[in-house]
Amino acid sequence: MADGPSTGALEKDTNGDALWVWCYPSVTAELRSLLLRKCCLTDENKLLHTFVFGQYKRSWFYITTVEVQESPALKKVTHFSIVLTAKDFNPEKYAAFTRILCRIYLKHGSPVKMMESYIAVLTKGICQSEENGSFLSKDFDARKAYLAGSIKDIVSQFGMETVILYTALMLKKRIVVYHPRIEAIQEFTRTLPALVWHRQDWSILHSYVHLNEEEVEALKACTGYIAGFTDSEVNSRPDLYDVYVNLADSEITISPVVKEAMTMGKLHKEIGQLIVQSAEDPDKSDSQVIKDISLKTKEILATLASLTEVSDVNEKPTLNSETLKQKRFPPATENFLFHLAAAEQMLKL
Repeated sequence: MADGPSTGALEKDTNGDALWVWCYPSVTAELRSLLLRKCCLTDENKLLHTFVFGQYKRSWFYITTVEVQESPALKKVTHFSIVLTAKDFNPEKYAAFTRILCRIYLKHGSPVKMMESYIAVLTKGICQSEENGSFLSKDFDARKAYLAGSIKDIVSQFGMETVILYTALMLKKRIVVYHPRIEAIQEFTRTLPALVWHRQDWSILHSYVHLNEEEVEALKACTGYIAGFTDSEVNSRPDLYDVYVNLADSEITISPVVKEAMTMGKLHKEIGQLIVQSAEDPDKSDSQVIKDISLKTKEILATLASLTEVSDVNEKPTLNSETLKQKRFPPATENFLFHLAAAEQMLKL
């Protein structure tokens, strides 16, 4: 995988062949075949996905695909994709940038002009041109990207069951999401990390995964994750998930492996009600809903912190399970706090 950022172009010609035509600075063979799989030019179903994004081995990829109509510069080309890889999660930023690169490519049909803009953005954070539009990196901050999805939409689809997703994320479990439409998957999965806002960790997101050996192996190397699939076969891969979300049918399934850790009780009901009430309030924005959930999370983490002790100045606090037992919490609450301490690496081994 290319460590640094890179960009490239793939074309589909009038014979229906899709191939890499150019990349800069360089892209490994492994990554080239991955991006060819993602870019929809090789799909038999002829569906055009204008913009897709995902993560592979800690690098993000962003792909914009365009149908070529009447471009003298690209005579034998029917479609092309512009690819960017980057270290940061920011779909809006890279969608805007790849759109500009696409316009340049449509007009000139050669990578040289695209390179100029790409290098300008890489070095100065800006590229300007009258006809292709201008782009400013600093218009797109990470926090905006984190808040771009809609928690309210998720809650209106899953209601009280949203607390299952919340619990799975808090405990750093593996969530697999299935829907035949990649756009639906991306919209849904990118929003989920906001349920555990205190971590602000979008590296757990793998919004576009194929059931391909290398991709599956790379995914399995991660501890907890959110992985999006458009292939319904993933349902019969229990080795990949603790929680399975069939987005098309609005169904959430908890794997028997984590049934015990994910036991729901009074605390979960409280959290679920809080999420639903907040999300159903028409006067509240998505970011206010995220804030409400985050405040509840802080409360839970404060409770957990009060049950910890520091045995050594240089060590982080660890949970004292005796103190936890003495508190006589309801069993499901005690169980959740214990597993949360494990997820937060606060257990004495």
